[in-house]
Amino acid sequence: MAVAPVRRRRRTVAQQEALLAAALIAPSVIVIGLVVVYPVLSSIRMGFSDIPLDPRAPAAFVGFAHYAEILTDSEFWHALVRSLAFTAATVAGSTLLGLAVAILLNRPFLGRGIARGIVLMPYVAPVISLVFAWQYMFHPVYGFVNHWLVDVIPVFAGPRDWVESPAFAMPMVIIFDIWRYFPYAFLMILAKLQSIPGTLYEAAEVDGAGAWAKFRYVTLPELGFVIGAVVVLRWIWNFNKFDEIWLLSRNVVTVTVYTYLRAFQTFNLGQAAAASGILVVGLVVFVSIYVKKVLRW
Repeated sequence: MAVAPVRRRRRTVAQQEALLAAALIAPSVIVIGLVVVYPVLSSIRMGFSDIPLDPRAPAAFVGFAHYAEILTDSEFWHALVRSLAFTAATVAGSTLLGLAVAILLNRPFLGRGIARGIVLMPYVAPVISLVFAWQYMFHPVYGFVNHWLVDVIPVFAGPRDWVESPAFAMPMVIIFDIWRYFPYAFLMILAKLQSIPGTLYEAAEVDGAGAWAKFRYVTLPELGFVIGAVVVLRWIWNFNKFDEIWLLSRNVVTVTVYTYLRAFQTFNLGQAAAASGILVVGLVVFVSIYVKKVLRW
């Protein structure tokens, strides 16, 4: 006879806990809906519409016309190739450099903590200050890089416009991104290196393994998942990179810069939204395949 009241009491407690959980996560859900879900849905809607500059004028539905225009535009495909080249080069460069620095700074030496802090400075410094410093260093008139390469060590006969020249702009943007973001890979890899048991290296030494063998058969397998995660995250971030590319040089037109120009130079908001939608689909496909084949989730 006492079983029914106990069940009702438990059901009431469970309902109260569910209501409390819903109340606690409701603010986060609302914020995510406002800053993530609504802009995404609005962008999808804009991709199928002709958006007038007058906010009071209604948008006209055009179907897949914007997507067809983007996919048949040669500038879009050139920008896509630049984005893929930029992303592949920066992700590979920053990951390999971060791995090398992490292995180097994982060894005990005097001042190791200070060295680790200095390595993180490019990653934590404001991007606008870093871009300004690079533009100053590589300026064709008063930059000290040209001063050294032309006046002090006469490597070139005259100064080079390293940042804005079409020949050097892309390599400079790639080098800047690698330098700025290799500390991220360094930090993730170093954290994993410190968790590798020393007994694995001792067992490898007993088996006669040298430095390269220990790195290949002990360190790399232990770092595999971390490196894979760093690569996929940096690929997503770098493929969508805009601010640093736009601030450093106007002669590197990646897909994000192409989308920005469509939206705020030609004021074709519908085509810009369609281009961003194509990027989202491409990234989702890439990440899905990468996670399934490499990370094996």
